[in-house]
Amino acid sequence: MGIKPSRYANSILPNSMGFNLFENLLQVPSVTPIFLPVEFLKAITCNFSKEQELGRGGYGVVYKGMLQNGKMIAVKKLFEMQLEDDQFQKEVTYLIGVKHQNIVQLVGYCAESRWEATQVGEKYVMAETRTRLLCFEYLKNNSLDKHLSAESGGLEWHIRYDIIRGVCSGLHYLHAECRIIHLDLKPQNILLDDHMMPKLADFGMSRLFGKQQSRIITKSRGGTFGYMAPEYITNGLITTKSDIFSLGIIIIELMTGHRRYPESSETPFEDFIENVIANWRHRLEKTLSHRALEICSEQVNRCIVLGLNCLNPDPSKRPSAWDILQTLNELESTN
Repeated sequence: MGIKPSRYANSILPNSMGFNLFENLLQVPSVTPIFLPVEFLKAITCNFSKEQELGRGGYGVVYKGMLQNGKMIAVKKLFEMQLEDDQFQKEVTYLIGVKHQNIVQLVGYCAESRWEATQVGEKYVMAETRTRLLCFEYLKNNSLDKHLSAESGGLEWHIRYDIIRGVCSGLHYLHAECRIIHLDLKPQNILLDDHMMPKLADFGMSRLFGKQQSRIITKSRGGTFGYMAPEYITNGLITTKSDIFSLGIIIIELMTGHRRYPESSETPFEDFIENVIANWRHRLEKTLSHRALEICSEQVNRCIVLGLNCLNPDPSKRPSAWDILQTLNELESTN
């Protein structure tokens, strides 16, 4: 069964306004996102109706946009009170030219302003009204936080394992190829496609490093508590290892359903690891052969250890995304 075109599509998108041009451009995947007028985005989201809402966060609301042929895109409308043009421009410019299977694809953007006379007391003043929107590929399986659960239920182990590998792959690409530090990596910012492939999203907090740059000291502390690296919170230090700390929390959360982890001494670490492995073995042994059970148990062991390594208080002792990928690839080759 295909997706049926929206019943609003033909009536809302008037050809006289040239909307067919934008429809056609959105049919062809492009490395370069295109400018989309706000009237076009109003049309495909039924004027940003509640029925088209996919989700909302601290910076805006995401709507489902339906094109005439049934194809969908995600339209993120930023709250006016949160309209920092620097943040908007960073997200657009950082993602232009980024092409990776584990990075959400920006397909378009809208930046429009208008001036209106507004009465203040007995006087009229001219006030600027700004509209800023970002348009992305539509991913129907929502964000990772909607799929988190304990070991006993929820996503199968092979899906969780592939998500960990995918997130690491996307992060390595950002760090090594793009020199971008995400700075707000969390389950809400990891989207999942039809096949549960993870895609990193929401680059409003990100920082771009110069070719010879490996660290930044900042006074601002944008991000999400619970996922922010301690050296970033305390000293404003930003490196690639800031994202690695966030990755460690995500790995723990994806494998156990919670963010709790032992913070010091070897014995709690060993107990924690053994408990996670035991919980997964208890679930997996019901459906897997002995050989498959041993392979999956080793994957669980390797992933939980890597997750804890990512949480080392000393950033220099945390692995890179490439180190993690190499470890997982070596594990695959031995199996």
